[in-house]
Formats: sequence, C-alpha cells, structure tokens
Amino acid sequence: MCNPGRPAPMIAPSILSADFANLASEVAAVGPSDVDPGVDWVHVDVMDNHFVPNLTLGMPVVESLLKATDIPLDCHLMIDDPARWAPPYAEAGVYNVTFHAEASDDPSAVARDIRAAGGKAGLAIKPDTALEPYLEILRDFDTLLVMSVEPGFGGQKFRPEVLDKVRTIRSIIDRGDLRLLVEIDGGIADSTIEQAAEAGVDCFVAGSAVYGGDDPAERVAELRRKATAVRANA
Repeated sequence: MCNPGRPAPMIAPSILSADFANLASEVAAVGPSDVDPGVDWVHVDVMDNHFVPNLTLGMPVVESLLKATDIPLDCHLMIDDPARWAPPYAEAGVYNVTFHAEASDDPSAVARDIRAAGGKAGLAIKPDTALEPYLEILRDFDTLLVMSVEPGFGGQKFRPEVLDKVRTIRSIIDRGDLRLLVEIDGGIADSTIEQAAEAGVDCFVAGSAVYGGDDPAERVAELRRKATAVRANA
C-alpha cells in the first residue's frame, strides 16, 4: 500500500568520502545547482575508534560545518556512550542525531534527550543486528538507519540481505502503525539504489557514489532520478 504522506526520495551525501581539507566547499558542491535542487541532508560520520575501529571527526568540525552551510546535518554517531555524547550534537544545531542501538542500554532515553535538546532522533542498527527487538521502541525515533555495510569504513560492498529489515519496517509504516523515515547507509550507488528504493528506503546515504565523480551535484541528481523512478513505478 502506498503511503501518501511519504516524502520524496532523499539523498544524503556522506562527507566521509569528501576531501577533508576542503569540507566547506565539498558540502557546497551538493547544494542547489542547475541539475539538482540540492541535497536534503549532509551525512556526517562521527567515529571514536572504540565502537568502531576508525577515528574521523567530532564536535569542533561539526560546529564549523554548521556555520558553513544551511543544509541540515545528519550526524551518524558510531561511538560508545551515546547517552553522554549524542545530546550535545542536537544542542549545537545538528538536525538529525543518530546513534547505534548496540551502544546503548536505553535507546529510548537517549532519543528523549536528543529531542529535548532540539534535534531529531535516529536509531542505527548494524547489518547483523536483528530488527525485531527494537520494533517496540521505534515510535520514540524519527529515523531508522539500516546499515548495509559494517560501520567504520567507507567504500564497502553493499549487503542486500539487510533489505529484509527495510521491507519489514516499511510494511509497518505503510499500515499507519508508525511514523518514521527509513535511511540506508553503505554501498549505495547506481547499481544498488534501485533495489534499496524498491524495498522501501526513504533516505539514501551515498559517499563514493557522490564524491568519487567529477561533478557531485550531477551524481546526486542521477541517484535521485533512479530512486524516484522506482517509487513512481511502485
């Protein structure tokens, strides 16, 4: 069943694949242009080298990005202790703050604190994490981020088996039992975005597929076209 209140397909370029020496210009490159109205969110991966075996950036860089762009930031916190660290990102002005279910003893409490700080709350689950234990608490969240690669590094191969989770949550949403955006992150490219869209994804995080080309805006436009075409034919 089609959900008439569902948003158009959203594209969220991941700056993990951008030039870290020129982040402001890399974000500007996916803003409004002749080929695309501009991305919906910019996806920012925050890694602490504890929850995942990689270290990226943190609050100082995020605060600088908030000053450099009006595009809403979608921060994906791959960190330990989100109860301590997630709400300050919302306080700083991040639009959507997502943390991992696997890192929290009480995800709903963290979500409440993020919302109280002015942000939208997102819950992320790894590819091998079952969705079912979290179905009852998803009403406390604005976004479910389904990882289609193991978190920690960009450029990995898409894992299509995670789309079963997307189909499950999409059916619940479309029945009217839940209001939630479904986001996917990992291996999204021309060859995979259509199957993700068909499964029911709303927001597509794409790193290498956007910043690996000569024209990020054109790459965003092409990904959006592919996802939109699938939705139109559903």
